[in-house]
Parts: sequence; C-alpha cells; structure tokens
Amino acid sequence: MTERARPEERAGGPDAVWSGSWVAERLGVELDGDDALPALLGLALRRNPKRAHLLVSNVLGKHVPQSPSLVYGHGVELGRRVRDLLGAEAAASAVVLGYAETATGLGHSVADGLGTAPYLHSTRRPVAGVARAGGFEESHSHATSHLLLPEDPALLAQDGPLVLVDDEFSTGNTVLNTVRALHERYPRERYVVVALVDMRSPADAGRLEDFAREIGARIDLVTAASGTVRLPDDVLEKGQELVARHEAPAAGPAGEGRDAETPGAADAPRGAAAAGTPAPDPAGTVARVDLRWPAGVPDGGRHGFTAAQRDRLEAALPGMARRIARALPTGARRVLVLGFEELMYAPLRLARELEHTVDTVVRYSTTTRSPVLAVDDPGYAIRTRLVFPAHDDPADGPGERYAYNVAGAGFDAVVAVVDSAADTPALHAPDGLLARLAAHCPHVLLAVVPSYVPRAPHAPLASERPSMLPEPLRGPDFSSYAPDEVGWLLQDLSDVTLEAPTEEREEAIQSGGAHYAESLPVEYQPTEQYQELFHAALETSAARLARAVGAVTEIVLTERSPRPVLVSLARAGTPVGILMRRWARFRHGLDLPHYAVSIVRGRGIDANALRWLADRHDPADVVFVDGWTGKGAITRELAAALRDFEATDGVTGFDPEIAVLADPGSCVRTYGTRDDFLIPSACLNSTVSGLISRTVLRADLVGPNDFHGAKFYRELAGADLSTAFLDAVTARFPDVADTVDAQAKDLLAADRTPTWEGWAAVERISEEYGIHDVNLVKPGVGETTRVMLRRVPWKVLARAGAGADLDHVRLLAEQRGVPVEEVADLPYTCVGLIHPQYTRGATGADGKAVTL
Repeated sequence: MTERARPEERAGGPDAVWSGSWVAERLGVELDGDDALPALLGLALRRNPKRAHLLVSNVLGKHVPQSPSLVYGHGVELGRRVRDLLGAEAAASAVVLGYAETATGLGHSVADGLGTAPYLHSTRRPVAGVARAGGFEESHSHATSHLLLPEDPALLAQDGPLVLVDDEFSTGNTVLNTVRALHERYPRERYVVVALVDMRSPADAGRLEDFAREIGARIDLVTAASGTVRLPDDVLEKGQELVARHEAPAAGPAGEGRDAETPGAADAPRGAAAAGTPAPDPAGTVARVDLRWPAGVPDGGRHGFTAAQRDRLEAALPGMARRIARALPTGARRVLVLGFEELMYAPLRLARELEHTVDTVVRYSTTTRSPVLAVDDPGYAIRTRLVFPAHDDPADGPGERYAYNVAGAGFDAVVAVVDSAADTPALHAPDGLLARLAAHCPHVLLAVVPSYVPRAPHAPLASERPSMLPEPLRGPDFSSYAPDEVGWLLQDLSDVTLEAPTEEREEAIQSGGAHYAESLPVEYQPTEQYQELFHAALETSAARLARAVGAVTEIVLTERSPRPVLVSLARAGTPVGILMRRWARFRHGLDLPHYAVSIVRGRGIDANALRWLADRHDPADVVFVDGWTGKGAITRELAAALRDFEATDGVTGFDPEIAVLADPGSCVRTYGTRDDFLIPSACLNSTVSGLISRTVLRADLVGPNDFHGAKFYRELAGADLSTAFLDAVTARFPDVADTVDAQAKDLLAADRTPTWEGWAAVERISEEYGIHDVNLVKPGVGETTRVMLRRVPWKVLARAGAGADLDHVRLLAEQRGVPVEEVADLPYTCVGLIHPQYTRGATGADGKAVTL
C-alpha cells in the first residue's frame, strides 16, 4: 500500500518525531511511498547548488549512527534477494559494484549476502600505478567523478550479471551513466540494480526500461522500500535561502539550533553543539589501538575483494574486536565506531563484531565529504556537525570534511577507523578529526587499517613483505628535532656499536672489503676555535641561506606540487627539508609533511621507505630534498633507484629531480642558488643534524623488510646546535621575503637545464691528479668538509681568491696536516681529495702519518 508520510506522522514509535518533518514543513517537500519509508529516511538540506534536499538514511551508517548489526543486516538481506532473483548458477558468476562514497559498505554487504561474488567499488581516490578500468559521473553529487581501479583488469570483463549497489535510486542518472560507460567496454546480458530505497518519479522509472531495450540487456531492480519525493518548483531557491539564513551568524529563532561548527566560522569555538552552547574543552584522550589487520587483506573493495579475502577477514575479525574491547575505557556504556569516507566496510564489520563482543551499546557511522546543514531539531535528520580538514591528501585538493550526529550523542568512546593513507599530520592536527572528536568524547581510539596497494604482476607477493612497515621515528625519542619537524623512515640502531677509526674504515672501503655505509666514522668533536668559526659563518650566511631556502621552496610550490610531501635524503638534506617546511608555513600557511629517508651510493634508496610513502601519499607529490650537489652522484643514484623500484613494485610517479639549497655542480633544475658557498650545516656532523648519524646499511642489521638504520647520539646533547642553526636561518625569513620573491621569479624564468659541468670538472681533476676514481674526488665546500671530518684526506684544492667560506676548511686542514693547493679556474670554491692509495703515507685524524 502507498500512503503519504505527512510531517505529523511518527516513525520509530508513537512518541518519535519523523526526522524529515522540519524540511517538509519549510520547503513543502512530500514523501510518498511504503509504510517503511519514514523509518528508513529523514530529510536534511544540502549545501549544494545542484540539489536542495538530502534523503538521509537511518540504516546506511553514513550520517546517522546506527546499530552495526542493523546496517549490515539490511545489506546482506538485499544480497540474498539478488541471489534468489538470479538463481544459483547466475549468482555464482555475478560481480558486485558499489558506489563511492556512501554505498561502499552497503555494496560490500550485498556481496556478502550474494555469496561468493567478488566486489569492487568506485573511488574518488586515484592510486599511482593502477590503471583505470572505467569511470563515470554522478551529476548531482558534491564530488562527481568516479574511478574504477580493479587490481584484476578482467574483473569487469566477465560475462556474468553485474550487480550495481547504491544507497538510493532517485533519478536513475548515476546508474544509467555507469551502465552506459561499462556496457561499451564490457557488454553483458544482465544487470541488477540494488538500493535501499527507490525514490524515482514515474517518468524516471520509464527511462530505465527504455535504456535496457536500447542496449539489449535485462535490468532488474531490488530495493528495501520505494516511494517518491514530491518537490515544489522553487525548492532549490527556497532551500538555498534557508541554508543561507541558518548559517548566518544570527541564524534562526531560539530553538532552531545551528551545527556544531559553523562553516565559514573558522574561529568558532570548537565543539559548540548548538546555538548558545559553550564549546567544551578538547579534554578527551586519544590513543591508538593495534588491530593486527591480516596481511594481504584489502581494506575494502577499491581494487576488488574476493571470496578468499572475505574468508581471511572473517577469521581475523573476532581477534581485532577483542583488541578494541580491551582498549575501551572501563564502564563505557555507549561506543561509536566511526569510519572514514569510502572506508565503510572494514569499520562496519569491526563494529558489528564489537557489538557481539562487549556488553555495551555500539553504534556505527562514517565521516563524509558531503556538506549538509545541521539543525538541532528532533524533526531534522542532521542534528550536529563536526567540521575538520581533509586528512588523506585528496587528489582534488584540500577541503572540509564532516562527521554528523556525533557531537552531543553521549558517546563514552569513539573508535575512529581510517586507512593508513589518511593517517597523516592533518588527522592529528589541533583542528583535525581526532581533536574534534576529543572535544565531544572523553575517550578516542584510533585504529589504522593498512591501505591496500595492488602489486604489479611481477612484484613480490604480499606474503613476502611485512603487512605494515613501522611509523616514522620522531623526536625527542629519536633526534633532537621537534616531532612535527620531521619523521625519520629509519630504524634505531643506537644500541649497536658501529663506529670504527677513520683509518680502518678507509682501508676497508678502498680495498673493497667493506662498503662505506656498513660502519660509521667516530663523530668529530670540534675544538673551541672551530666552533667559533661555525657561529661566525652562521651569522654571516644566515640571510643568504634564508634566501636560498625561500627560492627553492617557491620553485617547488610553483612547479612540482601546491602541497608537496618533502622527503629529505638523510642526513644532510634533513635540515634543509625542515627549513623548506618552515618557509612554506611562514609564507603560505602550509603545514607540509616531511620525512627523512636513506640513500646509499651504490645501493640505492631505501625501497621500504618508498613503499611506506607510496602507501600514504601520491608519489607525484613527493619532492626529494638534499643540501647541495657535488658531482651529481646522488642525483644519478636516485634516478636509477627509482627506475628499479618502478620495475620491481610497479609504482610510478616518484620524480627523481632533487630539490637542493645549492647546485654548484649544475646537476638539477630545482635549486635556490648555484653558488658554491658555505652552508654551515656542512661544518658539523650529527650536532647540526638532530644528533642523528649518517645512515647504515648492513645485511646483519637491516633485513629485506626493514628500513635502513641510523644512530641517535643522545650523549652529545650538550653540544647540539641543530635547533640553533634552524632558528638562526628562520629568523631571517621576514627580512628576505621580498628578495626571495624576485629571486624565485628570476629562477623560474631562467634556463635551469643541468649542464653537469661539475661532473666534467671532477673527471678532469681525477685524471690530472692521477686518482682514476671519481668517488675519491669530492667537489664543493660541503663535500670537502665531509672529507675532512670523515675520511682520510690527501689534499684540498681551493679556488684562487676564495675567502671566508673556506676558513673552516683551512683550519681543519691545518689540524690534520693536509696541504691546501690554490687552483685557478676551479668551477667550485674548493675540492677535497681522499687519499687515493691507502698507505703508510696517508694522513691520520691526528694530523700525523698513519702507522699500520
């Protein structure tokens, strides 16, 4: 029977107010249909110029927290009905396709009910290295473009029925667009459209039948309820006016509350749940819970989900639910499991299993991209709204995200479930999702599901790699830098003795008995005179450094990415990466992610670090950062390593172009200057690099599934100048801002094509001095300093007339008894030569001849 659900009608009990009555009364919207409709649907107003109203499902688990068993049960029951409709044989060959973002979990539940059907959902998140198998547009949506990215390209090419699942079937446009796009590429005889509610008008209903005849296929429809939304002609105009009025600062009469955090009011008190309600302090605790997600099981259906993967997930769910239960606060009576945009199925299944594990009320919902007006009225479906910035570096840029009906719902704990790609600094920021939740709930747990990245056909099996690489090391536990300045994608080898005398290391390296990255030099302890030179150099060069930092950062933001992910090559690149991050915040208000990774000459970049980065960021946004170029060996090493990584892992998008402060070797296009001048951070070792050693790669310490290693020299804290160096340069940012603008503009307009003149000079010097090994020629002030501090130097070549930039090199040379030879027409300020034949004539660390 079909009846009109009027505003005065009640759903959910005789005393309940229908959550669509507020909109119905003000806009003249009418809901005609099955008796079940008022219990299934409420109404709200979109902040969307294309459509005024929003049908808010009470059983989808998106906008309205609901029992996860109820949410999952609706999807499974629809899947069983599809199985009965198709019959056993056709059901066995069916493929289920769900729609992002609202129906990803529903579609997966339908696939579960259908039986062994593989599942795929559309996505708005492009994934590097995964080819598109199709796409389509959802015209009325806030974000319209859908991608289809199956790991198995043959998934959609099968002949069996295709089951398309959406939360509502309102006009049929989305389904028609999908079937039209897919049928052109993968024609088949039968489609089944599944939705919780069919709300098409009679005219729209006929379009689906006409389209089925046009393509010569059968299209069936399976829904839980059906009806029609009757809209007045001026509904869009009236809806927009109503939204504008209620989002204005003086919105509405008393009793018509506003959303928890009003859009456009960035300085509004966090957590004001309704008009006139003081904002609670963000006093809730935030802690992580380790799910131990099963290795190789996808986080959802973005790239496909098979029956075998479903079995593995089912087996792991009880254990994961128990881990969540143990992490819940004692006495918690009401718990919300909150999913994340397209990540709906994993948190739904975790919530349902938790509901069966604990003796407490468990509810489930997810965050969303969709902007909706919130009104604190029992006749309105969206009572409160939390606003926070996107935290998964979306391809379409930054923007607001929302969690509805969470504030003021009385939850004792919220379990926020995100994938690892979304576990970013923005998630943990003061205005991020976790802080917003903590303002309304005393206990927040964060559960991170590893983002599944399809492997290339030739890549190693997932079982050959760890399911999750560790999170970055951060200060103060590892390095003296603040935790937000840099995350080190390294393993801590601080307890391992790795230092060897310089003479022994040189002999082993030159004889081929050991690689330079298998041990560490003894840290140089500067004399008082040398420290005075460092401070004098910093005072005179801080402004010059600030200009170079600003210029290279502006080039990166202009040419590479508006929100780059800075990845420093440890360790010399790390202070530069931090300064670039600081400039981006100072000049543009950007909070850029910054990591440090290991690259080893002859061994390449840390492939596990690349996998970690590709799992959480778009490789195209990654910008590798180093301090300076010498002859360009690391530039070449990185390019070769990335080619190898693409071949083995199938991940594309990493750009080998390094951004450096100074490029005296003319090896890169992205630099702040090509002058060879003293960068004070080259004067010292760990004490100007966060007390971190150079990186270590040794087979007995670094396994195939480990990050490269490094040590944290905590014992040198009294001599640490790392933060002093950064602060001295940062303090000059305001003074050089205008100069940087002009310098960056000139560089952007200039021909910055690398000439590799530095490499040519090194080859010439190698031959001229009879060295015959370019690895023993270290050009530039920075590289020469490294020779003096870490290796057994032979001599220093200095450009005639070089001034104060070489004072520290001359002092070191004097202390070590190394001759300094002035050379005319040297393309670098100086060049350091490592002793080419390690003999008794080599100079030792004490400035005397080495005795073997």
